[in-house]
Amino acid sequence: FGSSHSGPVGQFKAFQLSRVLVVCTCLSKMATARPVVSVYQFDNATEKAETVPMPHVLMSPLRPDLVRYIHTNVSKNQRQAISVGAKVGYETAAASWGTGRAVARVPRAPGGGTHRAGQGTFGNMCRGGGMFNPTKTWRRWHRRVNVTQKRHAVATALAASSLPPLVMARGHRIGEVAELPLVVSDGLESIQKTKQAVETLKKLGCSEELQRVLDSKKVRAGKGKMRNRRYTMRRGPLVVYSEDNGIVRAMRNIPGVETANVSRLNLLKLAPGGNFGRFVIWTKGAFKKLGEMYGSLKSGAPLKKNYHLPRPQMENADLDRIINSTEVQSVLRPKLEAPKKFEMKRNALKNKAEMEKLNPGSTEERELRRKCREQGSAEQKAAAASKKTRVQASKEHNKKHKKGDDSFYKTLMKAFEAKAKAAEEKEAEGEDDE
Repeated sequence: FGSSHSGPVGQFKAFQLSRVLVVCTCLSKMATARPVVSVYQFDNATEKAETVPMPHVLMSPLRPDLVRYIHTNVSKNQRQAISVGAKVGYETAAASWGTGRAVARVPRAPGGGTHRAGQGTFGNMCRGGGMFNPTKTWRRWHRRVNVTQKRHAVATALAASSLPPLVMARGHRIGEVAELPLVVSDGLESIQKTKQAVETLKKLGCSEELQRVLDSKKVRAGKGKMRNRRYTMRRGPLVVYSEDNGIVRAMRNIPGVETANVSRLNLLKLAPGGNFGRFVIWTKGAFKKLGEMYGSLKSGAPLKKNYHLPRPQMENADLDRIINSTEVQSVLRPKLEAPKKFEMKRNALKNKAEMEKLNPGSTEERELRRKCREQGSAEQKAAAASKKTRVQASKEHNKKHKKGDDSFYKTLMKAFEAKAKAAEEKEAEGEDDE
């Protein structure tokens, strides 16, 4: 493998994983998160009440593949069985007409006097007939998902919700939010009125986010609009609480805003559509309980049996820094030189570019010849004038130097005439002697 620094993907395959891990420990560790998080007053967002330590679960490694897989399977567990009826398409007393009537032998509807009489039935290719391979209610609708995998996916979604780039990439408007994760005092849990809840969210910097949700309301495409789900709307902030003292009732009628209990966090709410990075607003009690639930890498999760937070595969996730480090570059083999390639021989009579290399100016000559054939062009007129001059000069030369018996052809033919005359005289003498 080469040692050039152009592509991290190709170079990552150049050395074994164990060697990378050794290099990771040699390099200095990078700061992954803040040690503490500010707590803001719910009624005065500009005032910081205190700080709380950052839970270890919010520093979990990001696994978008795991989140997508778990979301796909868990979301199937809300489906209800549906299928076509067992008799659909076979509810007529149809029978085939048999052979001899110049029609297909498919069963046909009985009777007369209507359009339906004589129409094909039962077959999946017939209008009103039964479907091929009809769906059944005993299809495997639900999916079993490992508990540990679900917990890992929730931990990853929580970690992604504390990173502003991922939250913004998901579409949330957090330009006016003070910081992420956003923690608010426990007074937020005691709000009773929706009006007061909206005012609190706007003070926290969510006004642009709420407006985005309102502007996104659209009529659903497809038949869902006829099935009690007429409108679609984007998801807004998720408010996570510890105790419900009225917050659920106050938040439930705000478009896009959802609530969740910290002890019952759901991946379907933390990563809607399988995409993590949702904007989450925490209450102080919920944020503290989050740390108590998941613990740390060393202590394990006290409130989750036999569970430990996922560990990152690399202590230093800066691949560019690892690959371009002296430790890695010093053990790589030299960059391989590309084998010398020979160009394919081209026929200059067919390849214009090759002819131009061998005969510079051939392109201009070809273009000039083409223009000389165009009627009315300046080149055509110049060529005609040149030809006329050349013909006139030839005529003058012939008139001056090739006149009478002095021409080359006539001089040449005179020699043959003398020989022919001598031969005839000799033959005449021979005849006289006889």
